Amino acid sequence: MSSMTVKTAESPELARENAVYRKVVRRIVPFLILCYVVSYLDRVNVGFAKLQMSDDLGLSEAAYGLGAGLFFIGYFLFEVPSNLMLQKVGARRWISRIMISWGVVSAAFYFVNNEATFYVLRFLLGAAEAGFYPGVILYCTYWFPSQRRARVIALFMSAIPVAGIFGNPLSGWIMDVFDGVGGSEGWRWLFLIEALPAIVVGVIVLSYLDNGVRDAKWLTDDEKSVVERALAEDTAPRTAHGRALDAFREGRVWLMCLIYFCFVMGQYALTFWMPTFVESTGIEGALAIGVLSAVPYVAALVAMNLFGRSADKRRERRWHLVIPSLMGAVGFSMAASFTGSTALSLVALSIAAAGVLTCAPLFWSLPTAFLSGTAAAAGLAAINSVGNLAGFVSPYMIGALKDSTGSTAIPMYVLAAALVIGAAAVLTTKKQTVNH
Repeated sequence: MSSMTVKTAESPELARENAVYRKVVRRIVPFLILCYVVSYLDRVNVGFAKLQMSDDLGLSEAAYGLGAGLFFIGYFLFEVPSNLMLQKVGARRWISRIMISWGVVSAAFYFVNNEATFYVLRFLLGAAEAGFYPGVILYCTYWFPSQRRARVIALFMSAIPVAGIFGNPLSGWIMDVFDGVGGSEGWRWLFLIEALPAIVVGVIVLSYLDNGVRDAKWLTDDEKSVVERALAEDTAPRTAHGRALDAFREGRVWLMCLIYFCFVMGQYALTFWMPTFVESTGIEGALAIGVLSAVPYVAALVAMNLFGRSADKRRERRWHLVIPSLMGAVGFSMAASFTGSTALSLVALSIAAAGVLTCAPLFWSLPTAFLSGTAAAAGLAAINSVGNLAGFVSPYMIGALKDSTGSTAIPMYVLAAALVIGAAAVLTTKKQTVNH
């Protein structure tokens, strides 16, 4: 018989656990959100830089899409080794290294002077940042049991819309205000200024982040025991893998790669092309484009947290993924039809963003439900790196089709189809894998 403590809705044990986890969330999650906001700004500010940079460097739409996507080739090649290193040396030192190195590379974009250097630096940025996102997902498994994880990951991933809400107007403002300062174009200053927070926060990580529960001086011994007991009593069905290679023999890992690939197709279409989508409706001026392109991220911020809370409350995952995925498909399909109207385009893009960005945090409840140990480090990184290859395919596909057709409508229909495929793939997963 298990010695597991039975916790009912009114039990003192659950009340104590909830109180401890509120403390854990307050300490960890806001800081991780800050790190991810900084990460996302440096990853996608190229979408704003494009408004000026393409003309200055003579980049075609396809060339820009290729450069934007090359980030994910570097990301793909170095992500699994990076996540294994995180588990080996600890989250504190490795996340700090990741942030400082990508900050340095991002600042180097100030010196881009041709297509080749743009490609090289996008690849190096992906290599530098590789491991950050799946590392944080892995880090969350060190603290939160499965029934608490969807809400926490949704909070963490709210950094994406937060970065869009504040970062888009900021990027537009920097490009307008700093254009010509010191004889440099606004897009060069954009890369340099937005790189500095990554370096600063990367240094702060060394003194703020703990590798695990036992290292947390801000928890009492009793509170540490509460967290460790919650993790030990986690009832999610897991395959206890002991080696990294075991994750790649698990068929469900490859299904997760397919599902995540479809979701990422939509996500990075928005992040790399949102300013261009808004500009195509007739809006002029980087700041105005930045303000309007923040609107869909407001809708996404609300939706992803509502769906995350609902998924945890009902302990259901599949339909909480299928519904927003189909919302994204509908939003992209609508956007393809309303390119002549700024207002209608923003409504459509808001629906797309709300759906697509909601999928990602809820998705990670699937693989973390059956992966554990060293295989979790390798498996989560593999899923994220393979799925993020869509970050290469999506922007390049959009650029190539836009060059050949002169329109963004066909790429949007392709994105809608990918999201429908992702929803269908989620429905093929076994119910017990995701309902916990």
